[in-house]
Amino acid sequence: MDIIELIKVIIIGIVEGITEWLPISSTGHMLLVDEFLQLNMSEDFKEMFFVVIQLGAILAVVVIFWRKMFPFDFREKSMIKKDIFSIWFKVLVACIPSGIMGVLFDDFLEAYLGTPVVIAIMLILYGVVFIVIENWNRKRKPRVNKLAEINYKTAFIIGMFQVLSLIPGTSRSGATIIGALIIGISRVAAAEFSFFLAIPTMFGASAFKLLKFGFHFTGTELLILVFGMVVAFLVSILAIKFLMSYIKKHDFKAFGWYRIILGIIVLLYFGIGMI
Repeated sequence: MDIIELIKVIIIGIVEGITEWLPISSTGHMLLVDEFLQLNMSEDFKEMFFVVIQLGAILAVVVIFWRKMFPFDFREKSMIKKDIFSIWFKVLVACIPSGIMGVLFDDFLEAYLGTPVVIAIMLILYGVVFIVIENWNRKRKPRVNKLAEINYKTAFIIGMFQVLSLIPGTSRSGATIIGALIIGISRVAAAEFSFFLAIPTMFGASAFKLLKFGFHFTGTELLILVFGMVVAFLVSILAIKFLMSYIKKHDFKAFGWYRIILGIIVLLYFGIGMI
């Protein structure tokens, strides 16, 4: 792998690390980056790479929220933390809708919806939704303020919203946070549940893509995959800490405006290119 390809992988890893957790669409951003910085790899490898690289970002969540996520405490007589197990069961329930839809429609989504125009439209659409919901929420008080207060019904509803993220440009975190805000969950609890939900969702998606691609990597392909995951992990640590600090004092409207502006730029760029 030459230095140019290495720089491309670093850029893609940085983009993934930032956008996986901010509600602005990681897959959408990486597909757009690839339009300009195309990896010198097969289309099958890139399709797998853009999903599996997210495992690096997922590992960052596990490291930061380890105490909240690990359901055992070997220092106590009662080693099992029932409250954390309860959260994980709710997360698994929330994974069901997107798991089913992802398996059924993966080929269709890859073939027809992974285009710059679709990504741009989704960026704009959900940017508007974020702004509308946050304006609506100014007169509402959250009915759920803590992660532990989320019940199974609420978890399943959030999981239904996660199905929307199968369309590139939507954002997995964006879809789940929007759903949580609509049904009255606080910003912090919504973000934390989205973090929990990302772990089985992305492990499942990555396993599906790896099985679909196969495990016959060349040395260069394996290096690209591992290096991209490491970069995504390191950048994600910073992105997660920034987001959790930011939403304690601010709403999500800034991300909504960012999505709208980026979507318009993409539409103009590719629209002009088609003329």
